[in-house]
Amino acid sequence: MNDHRYMNSTVANQAAIDEGLRSYMLGVYNYMTTALAVTGLAAYGTKMLTVAGEFGSLTPLGEALYLSPLKWVVALAPLAMVFWLSARIHAMSVSKAQGVFYAFAALMGISLSSILIVYTGESVARAFFITAAAFASLSIYGYTTKRDLGPLGAFLMIGVVGLLLAMIVNMFVGSMGMGLLISVGGVLIFAGLTAYDTQKIKMMYMASDSHSTAQKKSIHGALQLYLDFINMFLFLLHLFGNRE
Repeated sequence: MNDHRYMNSTVANQAAIDEGLRSYMLGVYNYMTTALAVTGLAAYGTKMLTVAGEFGSLTPLGEALYLSPLKWVVALAPLAMVFWLSARIHAMSVSKAQGVFYAFAALMGISLSSILIVYTGESVARAFFITAAAFASLSIYGYTTKRDLGPLGAFLMIGVVGLLLAMIVNMFVGSMGMGLLISVGGVLIFAGLTAYDTQKIKMMYMASDSHSTAQKKSIHGALQLYLDFINMFLFLLHLFGNRE
């Protein structure tokens, strides 16, 4: 009798944990999807404000954003916000963390608006849908696999550092061949990070977390997957995109 009750209690506890984990991961993907939508709207809105005329000439705002020193502020502001949010999210309220995350997504959209000018709309849409399909498959793998992806994650982080160094070098060298290798490497690295980060985010879940803690973990996880998605999208666009 006692054994039967113990088994029922164990099954019930496991069911509650599974339900909590599903809810937590759904929160991660909801935050990420909303942030991508904010980025897309901000990018499109910025393009509408910065490009005018039949031949796509820049407005005064466009010249300020893309041709003046302000372009460096626009490019680096999202990076600064990522580091700040990652370091401070534990000390924020849930509502503030949400606001900062979506503000970051909007800034990223402004920063990425230039790709809507450089590349054709068809190229951008194609790269986005390829990224979405690849991301979904890789994230499902990271969530369901029993294999420990920790060692892969350490290797991929080394790859990110190498990728950044190669990109800095190529800014001065300007090699098309090196640019191609960087783009291929970038796609592979962030594809691997999508699976690794999904598993890591899943492992971060604890049934004993308070609602506030779980929400902030969801936002932080969404930020990681958002960055994986955006980077994979950009490298795919560089590889296969057609310029205007």
